[in-house]
Amino acid sequence: MKFDLTAPCKNCPFRTDMPSQEGWLGYERAEAITEAILDMDGTFTCHKTTHLRDSEQQHCAGALIMCEANDKPNQLMRIAERVGFYDHTKLKKDSPVFTDPEDFAEWHR
Repeated sequence: MKFDLTAPCKNCPFRTDMPSQEGWLGYERAEAITEAILDMDGTFTCHKTTHLRDSEQQHCAGALIMCEANDKPNQLMRIAERVGFYDHTKLKKDSPVFTDPEDFAEWHR
């Protein structure tokens, strides 16, 4: 997995400024995503790269921003940063992205 994305794409499910996406994931799926990335050291692949080989897929920038905002980088983020494949300081942390997992889940209800 790559960590090259620094800002969420225009269709990122973590965006707060996409009223057309409200309710898109459903509450349960949104809650499962945040639990996986914040509590279980999971990763979340950018939906635009899921068709690529594992080594070419990108970690979702919206998910990276949420993890960093909650001071919970997952294990792969921590490893990638130690070996120079990820730099959290390059993230556009002022992007319109949910940082509160409950707000994210409620948005997708």
